[in-house]
Amino acid sequence: MSTPLTLAGLRHLAEQDKIDTVLACMVDMQGRLIGKRFQVEFFLDSAHEETHGCNYLLADDIDMEPVPGYEAASWRKGYGDFALRPDLSTLRVVPWLEGTALVLCDVLDHHGEELPHSPRAILKRQVARLAERGYKGLFASELEFYLFDESYEAIHQRDYRNPRTSNYHIEDYCILQTLRDEPVLRAIRRGLQAAGIPVENSKGEWGPGQEEINVRYADALTMADQHSIIKHACKEIALLQGKAITFMAKWRYDLAGSSCHIHNSLVSLKNGKSLFFDPKAEYGMSRLMRQWVAGQLKYAREITYFLAPYINSYKRFQAGTFAPTRTVWSRDNRTAGFRLCGEDSPAIRIECRIGGADLNPYLAYAALIAAGLAGIDEELELGEPFAGDAYQAARLPEIPKTLRDSAAALKNSRLLKEAFGPEVVKHYLHTAHWEQLEYDRRVTDWELRRGFERY
Repeated sequence: MSTPLTLAGLRHLAEQDKIDTVLACMVDMQGRLIGKRFQVEFFLDSAHEETHGCNYLLADDIDMEPVPGYEAASWRKGYGDFALRPDLSTLRVVPWLEGTALVLCDVLDHHGEELPHSPRAILKRQVARLAERGYKGLFASELEFYLFDESYEAIHQRDYRNPRTSNYHIEDYCILQTLRDEPVLRAIRRGLQAAGIPVENSKGEWGPGQEEINVRYADALTMADQHSIIKHACKEIALLQGKAITFMAKWRYDLAGSSCHIHNSLVSLKNGKSLFFDPKAEYGMSRLMRQWVAGQLKYAREITYFLAPYINSYKRFQAGTFAPTRTVWSRDNRTAGFRLCGEDSPAIRIECRIGGADLNPYLAYAALIAAGLAGIDEELELGEPFAGDAYQAARLPEIPKTLRDSAAALKNSRLLKEAFGPEVVKHYLHTAHWEQLEYDRRVTDWELRRGFERY
């Protein structure tokens, strides 16, 4: 794994003609890398301190169309600039692109303050709340995706109909079947490792051509940064090989959805010792951990939007598909929304299984932290773990079934208004309402096939 790249190190690589381009990127509301390709000489001269971008980039939809109705940016306000300040701790070489480095940026207003609705700023605020109490959150994303044996261009030309997966069998943990995917997956593993992201493994998942990439846990902000780079890298590396990857939560109704299971725990900011592990407690769960998990359970409906932000996200929540439908916790039970992992060991943690691969990690982590801290502040009691098939337990609390349901829960969330700020919640609620509106007014292929002749 490469060592972190410093500004002096970048200058040295530039002088050796090994780096000529620097990608300076912010993360947008959809979790994508958005920014500029700088000539390295100009980046070293001044852009390493600040550059600028249009403020519509945090007031648009997934199609990158300006969305009316935001207070933060609009045609009425002229869609001015905001500042992008590179966080040089994120500077790294991009091994899969010739002569290229990348740095992530914070988004600032004209007074030098971070924009409160910027995803990175939202997470940093929650990380600061942890630090005030002497806590550090450790997070890990398990990202799933489908790999296709044809290019984005070829699939686009067919209007995304019937893309050909890289495999034709379910390949869950199957070494032989995943050999077909290995040219791309090996390049992903090697590329991420060389970019300073510590890869643990890749594995086949429960769909043809479906894969999972796992990297070592890190503090919340570092892991969110890595998560965004991982998704970007996977797509770029696949594109360079004439392949395509999707992180849609449910790209086909009869195939397994793609999740982003989020492992989270707390350690001492002072000495790194686990605050979740108590060897004398049941299952090894400390009182603090039980309160944290209880908070995530209590507020699961209110934070679901930040785990499932699109119409398509809710197509994944189907019984018998390894995607959860109930907000209960369990001991190593994959039918529940929250699963205890690392029981009776210092590696103990809770895995939130609600999120799909389409989530924005900064927003998802921030919401989970806010809910966990509320559980601690309210000294919530954690009930007994669920045992059995949660899909069949009708009386258990449900994950919201639709984006409309989760938006309503977000609108009424006092927790998130206090943790994120009411204007931030209003901003993302508007995003949710726009997504719903865009879907509601569209005519789908399913409607045409079903009703053109029969209605």
